[in-house]
Amino acid sequence: MVDRLAALLGHFSISAQTFQTGPLCGINTLDGSKPYGQLHLLRRGKAEVWHGHTKAHDLEEPSLLFYPRPTPHSFVTDREHGADFVCAHILFEGGSANPLLNALPDCLCMPLTQLPDSVALLSLLFAEAEANNCGRQTVLDRLFEVILIQLLRGLMESDSPQLGLLAGLAHTQLRRAIVAMHEKPEEDWSVERLAKIAGMSRSVFSNQFRDAVGDTPANYLQRWRIGLVQKWLKNGQPLRLIAEEAGYGSEAALSRAFKSQCGLSPMQWLKESQAAKH
Repeated sequence: MVDRLAALLGHFSISAQTFQTGPLCGINTLDGSKPYGQLHLLRRGKAEVWHGHTKAHDLEEPSLLFYPRPTPHSFVTDREHGADFVCAHILFEGGSANPLLNALPDCLCMPLTQLPDSVALLSLLFAEAEANNCGRQTVLDRLFEVILIQLLRGLMESDSPQLGLLAGLAHTQLRRAIVAMHEKPEEDWSVERLAKIAGMSRSVFSNQFRDAVGDTPANYLQRWRIGLVQKWLKNGQPLRLIAEEAGYGSEAALSRAFKSQCGLSPMQWLKESQAAKH
């Protein structure tokens, strides 16, 4: 089986920063103002989860609550005894250019019993959270990252993955073509060539790709390439090299494709992106 996450994570990393290990008492709010999401693990106790004035979840058993993107939310717990949480900020490199982030729901909530492959890992994380060992923060951060990857694996194997990239990666044939695009964006990918990799006819491949992913193969490839271009621009790579690595024959061809998708030239986009940080 092809590794469906290797190229995605190789181009766009996922990082975790643990910020809570212990009881939360009363009302605790995250305002969603920072450029990252959160992964919460409820170990003991009960908690209500509120989105503004709406109660979104009742956590009555050990549970996982995942917000891939910045989302305001609050926990309401017993004022005296609280509930025992271990929580981390989660940052998907590339932001909106990251197709994995774009494929995830706004919120995912499930009891820990639905993560049987993570039992040993969760036990290790909870033990580390209680201890005061050297390197504790780094260990917790890495454990959260592994849990997140295991969660992504589970979503790809779900009986009913939603429309989008995860549905495409769950498909036993389409996944081969999607991974090929992820691994080698510089290749001259035609629909015929991708269909051959998937082991399907051109028409069947195009129809099933659109039905599963919600876009045509050509459009998906362009969005993948432009997302990489945005990352490489921010890293300071020269446009000539970027055009080659992203599969465009020239800087002019890259600029046309970039402006078609983003409404700006690559340099204009980079200037605006840098200005937005200040």
